[in-house]
Amino acid sequence: MEIEINKTDLRKRIRQALKGMSKEQCVNESQNIWSQLEHDPVFEKAETILLYWSLENEVETRPFIEKWSNRKKILLPVVIGDILVLRVYEGVALMREGAYGILEPQGREWEDYGNIDLCIIPGVGFDKEGHRMGHGKGYYDRLLNRLHATTYGICFSTQLVDKIPTDPWDIGVDKVIYPL
Repeated sequence: MEIEINKTDLRKRIRQALKGMSKEQCVNESQNIWSQLEHDPVFEKAETILLYWSLENEVETRPFIEKWSNRKKILLPVVIGDILVLRVYEGVALMREGAYGILEPQGREWEDYGNIDLCIIPGVGFDKEGHRMGHGKGYYDRLLNRLHATTYGICFSTQLVDKIPTDPWDIGVDKVIYPL
């Protein structure tokens, strides 16, 4: 008999596992993920990429953003009320602390959603089928509903689970990249 786990309990379990990761493991797993992505044909062709500014216990995006921001247009989300708007990343000097203590770009808003080639999406947990579980506020589900780009979820090994419980409004990703 299979026991169904709810999202709240699964979030707690994953967050606890993340706290047990060493800084070295986080750095190594992040580098492994970015190495895979850099060799991905969708990434290679992409000109405009939605990323996110990582928080503690998330795949470290900052070095990757800095590395690629002069070769590809990087968009970052900004929390406005209960939605995410996208802004062009124009350097860390033009970022300010926004909602939830996250650094957010202050540049111009990006409204051409049809001209985004790839979206790299965070999550608390993923499964190999592309189901994603966020923090529970629905920001990315609402955003992904408006996008038509290829979507990749990225996560540490401790965030990859056998099955993510889903609700009808949950939006998954096309592919999940995790440390090999």
